[in-house]
Amino acid sequence: MTAPTLGSLRVNGATLHYEVRGRGPLLLLIPGGSGGAASFDGIADDLAAAHTVATYDPRGMSQSTLDDPEAEQRVTEHADDAFRMLELLSPGEPARVFGTSSGAIVALHVLAAHPERVERLVAHEPPVVEVLPDACDHRALIARVQETFRARGLMPAMAVFAAGLTKDGTPTEPMADTELPPQAAARAEQTMANLPYFVGRIVPSFMSYTPDVNRLEALSDRLVLACGKDSRGELPYRAAAFLAERLGTELLHFPGGHTGLTTHPTEFGELLREACGHDRRS
Repeated sequence: MTAPTLGSLRVNGATLHYEVRGRGPLLLLIPGGSGGAASFDGIADDLAAAHTVATYDPRGMSQSTLDDPEAEQRVTEHADDAFRMLELLSPGEPARVFGTSSGAIVALHVLAAHPERVERLVAHEPPVVEVLPDACDHRALIARVQETFRARGLMPAMAVFAAGLTKDGTPTEPMADTELPPQAAARAEQTMANLPYFVGRIVPSFMSYTPDVNRLEALSDRLVLACGKDSRGELPYRAAAFLAERLGTELLHFPGGHTGLTTHPTEFGELLREACGHDRRS
């Protein structure tokens, strides 16, 4: 794996850690869940053959620090962070953007707020549950997750959350313990360290976000909504598929499920490269 160039960017209320690889038009990768820049290690090098690939730790996660650790988190502020990255790394030129899960919610807001900065956006399973007809049920789920987190702690809250995301409301079987390579083990440890912040701050704020559907419809020619082949019926899939239907666009299917980026990195990266399209400036 090629060692990236590391940098830091001062934004409102935080300092962001970012990583850059390759040359060519900018492709900004926005991580989701409790992952940071390292969650793209499996695909970044291959993508860097044709792009300047940049990713970062979202504010409050991993190496991106908050001025106020207790600050409330908002999609709009996270989207402004991504916009500042685009301004720094691709000044005056629109860029390609990929976001997954909560990072895809951020990316949708960037497109709506700053369409002049986005040439193409691939949004993988954004859990924009407020677009769904049964949104009230999912508000109740998030409330249960927060109540469980406060009363019983992180892992019981994660069990409630995971069950609410699945097709039939039952959590998936836990994976057997396996010995990971040192780099993967360190990444997994950091992901676990980010979980309390993700569950307590990101989940309630991001999953109550309502995208501007009319605005996105007007920009749908540069938006690709995507889901995992194996996550049909799960909550993030349902939300993304419903949004695609509202916008009148086709749904692109990536290998694997919600975490296909991790489970099928080679195939995932190949399809993402295709979905980003050709450079209009070439």
